[in-house]
Amino acid sequence: MSIPQSGGGPIESFDQLAAMLESGCKPAQDWRIGTEHEKFGWLTDSRTPLPYAGDRSISALFAGLESRFGWTPVREGQNVIGMQRGQANISLEPGGQFELSGAAVENLHQTAEELQTHLDEVKALADPLGIRFMGIGAAPEWSSADMPVMPKGRYRLMTDYMGRVGTHGTQMMYRTCTVQVNLDYGSEADMVKKLRVALALQPVATALFASSPFFDGGLNGHKSWRSRIWRGLDNSRTGMLPFAFDGDFGFQAYVDWVLDVPMYFVYRDGAYINALGQSFRDFLKGELPALPGEKPTLADWADHMTTVFPEARVKKYIEMRGADCGDQAHINALPAFWVGLMYDQGALDAAWDLVKGLDVETREGLRVAASVDALQAEAGGVKIADLAQAAVGLSQAGLAARGLGEEMYLAPLVGSLAAGQVQADRWLSLYHGDWGGRLDPVYEASSL
Repeated sequence: MSIPQSGGGPIESFDQLAAMLESGCKPAQDWRIGTEHEKFGWLTDSRTPLPYAGDRSISALFAGLESRFGWTPVREGQNVIGMQRGQANISLEPGGQFELSGAAVENLHQTAEELQTHLDEVKALADPLGIRFMGIGAAPEWSSADMPVMPKGRYRLMTDYMGRVGTHGTQMMYRTCTVQVNLDYGSEADMVKKLRVALALQPVATALFASSPFFDGGLNGHKSWRSRIWRGLDNSRTGMLPFAFDGDFGFQAYVDWVLDVPMYFVYRDGAYINALGQSFRDFLKGELPALPGEKPTLADWADHMTTVFPEARVKKYIEMRGADCGDQAHINALPAFWVGLMYDQGALDAAWDLVKGLDVETREGLRVAASVDALQAEAGGVKIADLAQAAVGLSQAGLAARGLGEEMYLAPLVGSLAAGQVQADRWLSLYHGDWGGRLDPVYEASSL
């Protein structure tokens, strides 16, 4: 989840909303890679979630990150709710999922180095306290009642609202983890092509990174339960954005969609003001019930854009959001997969050729099937395994064209395609075999 946005004065013209997105356009030499991943902390003696406060806690880790590794605390009221160092930040998901949002770097080697440094620092603090972290898409055993609640006003508002608009919202908030990458675009046309490819191939990412076959202490019937959860959350702000494939799609069409998504909050003076279900269009007119007579700032608009959760999301860059978190190699593989497809024009054009014939029903069908069957999924006559093989091949070619030796980071995906099995398949095999139907081994097996 995002931290409060800052900067930007009052919105004086409707055109400023699309202009904010357009301001993200950059020449190719300035394109960067920003990787984010979430992970569950757990106590090794009890296999219970890592609490926020106490001697063995998130707060203890934050204190160590500040004193030993030079991170600066981010506070909401009296509570430390994140850390910053340079361009990178560590934030908390609602259930205490520990999220690294990395700096915008030039290449995948820098991404891998940043991840290694982060894991080394966290491990140095966590090991003496009997704390470990899992790289997995959903909490395998913990119930909603087991999860700690982070002291963030945004999450208190969202928890109540999620319970009223869908069936799986609080599961997403408290009991799932993802890895995503944020990539730049050069122009409106470039954004459109990249977003369409990103949306159409998110089911491939869901399949290749599926790592959540367990939930509530048993099998859930899906290889990516995290992906399944997103289909029962809030249809007004999630999904595959079929309108993005319309011929006139661009920045303004995306803005129009976001404007029609009900609001969560307005952030003022360190506090979240309840605006649940209210309209940003009314806010633009000074008619928001939560703040009568007040008009929004560009920071309010940036905040509102963080409350939409499609499979790929546009800000001043594009976020690829379809993957479960996994082990360290898979965390590095996710940005590699998308950089190879997005940052080489030949690979991007070929990727669009690969998916441009898929209709709305097939794209949605693949999304659903991938969450259930991963690489064995099929919809509309399209086999995910075939689509994934082609997409990974294009990504390899795109990375090779960059000439930096970054293809190495695709190794986990190449291995999964060769074996026809992803992480969820391997864990299911262990569950039915060596683990004897027990889930306690998955904590160590998924530890980062």
